[in-house]
Amino acid sequence: MASDIKHIGILTSGGDAPGMNAAVFAVAKTANNHGIKLSGIRKGFEGLIDNDLLPLDPNEMQRLMHQGGTILKTARSERFMSVQGQNKALRTIEQNKLDAIIAIGGDGTFRGMLALSKISNIPFIGIPGTIDNDIAGTDYTLGFDSAVNTAVKCIDNIRDTAESHNRVFLVEVMGRDSGYIGIHSGLSCGADAILVPESNEDINYLLHKIKHYNSEDAFIVVMCEGDELNVEQVSSKIRKVNAHIDLRIAKLGHIQRGGKPSAQDRMLGIRLGVLATKAIINGESGKMAGVCNNKPTLRPIKSVMKKQSVDAETQDLLTLFCG
Repeated sequence: MASDIKHIGILTSGGDAPGMNAAVFAVAKTANNHGIKLSGIRKGFEGLIDNDLLPLDPNEMQRLMHQGGTILKTARSERFMSVQGQNKALRTIEQNKLDAIIAIGGDGTFRGMLALSKISNIPFIGIPGTIDNDIAGTDYTLGFDSAVNTAVKCIDNIRDTAESHNRVFLVEVMGRDSGYIGIHSGLSCGADAILVPESNEDINYLLHKIKHYNSEDAFIVVMCEGDELNVEQVSSKIRKVNAHIDLRIAKLGHIQRGGKPSAQDRMLGIRLGVLATKAIINGESGKMAGVCNNKPTLRPIKSVMKKQSVDAETQDLLTLFCG
């Protein structure tokens, strides 16, 4: 019950995602309303190992919630993978009298919390924070919408110069081995072809379409970084079927992670932060706070560790417009 929780720790781990600060603000606000102390754990699991904690004030977090990235910093911790590192993390928990932890991140973050739960009884709740949208159990992950908006703006800008020079542009977006960013940004920009890790046939559609391309219109190809072929290989295949085109490659890279979060990601961060904190107060543990069909949900962490597949509707849209 609420009386059992006096001190919550919160961390952000893995890749940063726009909206993380909004989620931290929501946790701070909710904890404060229940008379619960909140401490930020800096640099993810590295902070747990190094006892690097700082108090979080909800008024200060309200001022910072619109910022991109994470004010708590983040890192991927090799040390936490060892028994020695996990034992040091446990000592930090005991020394600071933490009663629960809220962890914001992706599947690596959740695996880390599951490992910690094997040597500690501390309750924990996960919040899905990754631009890749590759966590099951939630409609969208924190940061995905912002990353797509950034990609769309960049691709729109690329189209302007492509139109001016009658060029073919091969634009690589992030997403690891998930095609969500590629599909959402590509369809939103009217891309001529979209290459995603979930399909092996999309390259054939692209090569067939571009083989006889001879137009003054831009030709935009959006591809995901986790596709079975890299951009150089795709470029080579395109040139083999049509040697006359003027082809350029643009890798958007980490620009998709930066920038202020979209309104949707801010609201998602607020909703998930409140849900996670209330779940801790109500005695829940080992679950992920998510939103399914626009309704708040709690799912066991182990059930969301699998990769979220591109849903049938999105796959149908991809087939209709690009293959």
